[in-house]
Amino acid sequence: MNYSDQTELRIRQALAGRGASGLRTALLFAGPAVVVSIAYMDPGNFATNIQAGAKYGYSLLWVVVLANVIAMLFQSLSAKVGIVTGRNLAELSRAHFPRPIVLAMWVVSEIAAMATDLAEFLGGAIGLSLLFSMPLLYGMIVTAIATYAILMFDSRGFRPLELIIGGLIGVVTLSYLIELFIAPINWGLAGLHSVVPQFDDAGAVTVAVGIVGATVMPHAIYLHSSLTQTRTIVDNDVDRAKLVRFSNLECIIALTIAGLVNMAMVMMASGAFHDGHRDVAEIETAYHTLTPLLGVGAASIFLISLMASGISSSAVGTMAGQVIMQGFVGFRIPVWLRRLVTMIPAFVVVGLGMNSTNALFWSQIVLSFALPIPMIALVILTRRVDIMGKFVSGPKTQIIAMVASFVVLVLNTVLLLQSFGVNIPLLASS
Repeated sequence: MNYSDQTELRIRQALAGRGASGLRTALLFAGPAVVVSIAYMDPGNFATNIQAGAKYGYSLLWVVVLANVIAMLFQSLSAKVGIVTGRNLAELSRAHFPRPIVLAMWVVSEIAAMATDLAEFLGGAIGLSLLFSMPLLYGMIVTAIATYAILMFDSRGFRPLELIIGGLIGVVTLSYLIELFIAPINWGLAGLHSVVPQFDDAGAVTVAVGIVGATVMPHAIYLHSSLTQTRTIVDNDVDRAKLVRFSNLECIIALTIAGLVNMAMVMMASGAFHDGHRDVAEIETAYHTLTPLLGVGAASIFLISLMASGISSSAVGTMAGQVIMQGFVGFRIPVWLRRLVTMIPAFVVVGLGMNSTNALFWSQIVLSFALPIPMIALVILTRRVDIMGKFVSGPKTQIIAMVASFVVLVLNTVLLLQSFGVNIPLLASS
């Protein structure tokens, strides 16, 4: 019996009221939300949070908080879908939506998955190349090998992969905890702007959309339902209700940690760069600027967290890509081929000499436009009694989910209007 089988056996014992209790029981159920939480602190977050903190100080922290609350809601709904129905979001979409819509969802979701992988793969490679003074191309090759090695643990069941990803998340979290003690933080302003909405100018909206795109991830919404659909299969509503409760608790804890890490990224960038270095907008520039400002230790910690984030989130992105393809079109390709295909955009960016951090930032904009699709699909599917049974979303949850989807759509619409040169009075006057 492998480690995953032992974990599943203990989960069943816990559901039956036997075995461990308290924290030990909660840890048995922890895993799916931990895995998807790395998507909420991937290299795309580094790019957008550095720009937000350096240029706008603490003023966009409220966007990070809002995006994280939205993420908690939709990841919880996604996990519940997998637990209750035994199918993931992509499979349910294929079963219940018209075929043209399903094909469109698949195409947009695949584009989003590739944009995600661009950010994650490039981020890990940038961290490696700067930390070990190697060419970016070599960093990309090492990142690809490390990512594939992590994915190979999936053949041993769910638990080893969950523990590996959890360990790398611990590295990222610890790194930014240390950074907060090194960087000069104005805690009063940080607290104020965490709850008070503010846009300094029209450019802040672009950054805000990037933050939302980097925080609430389309591929993570699809993946979460897949991770819970077969992790522990139960045949009665009592046990399903217990699984849903533990899942919701895990979502709150895992995504709270991810949200605090994102806030720490903005606060560190604000404290280090906003006074005197507001033009810092690239990961490479941030690293080289951090060295004289806060010391080589702070700069190295920054790169270690970036490297851990890139490698782990790239592995999770590949898993999500498989779920999307198999769920929507019933087609599965080998992991190594999926890994190879999704690396192509990153090699194109480097081969053409494009600015890698700008590529990271705009990949998050692409993600924000793809984001409403799984959000709206979840709202529709989780309100249907024929699909969810007694676990159908209540009126309050439906309203909150619809409002959250509307907020994302409004932000995207504002960005689209800006792209076409349309002046928005409220922003023009700010």
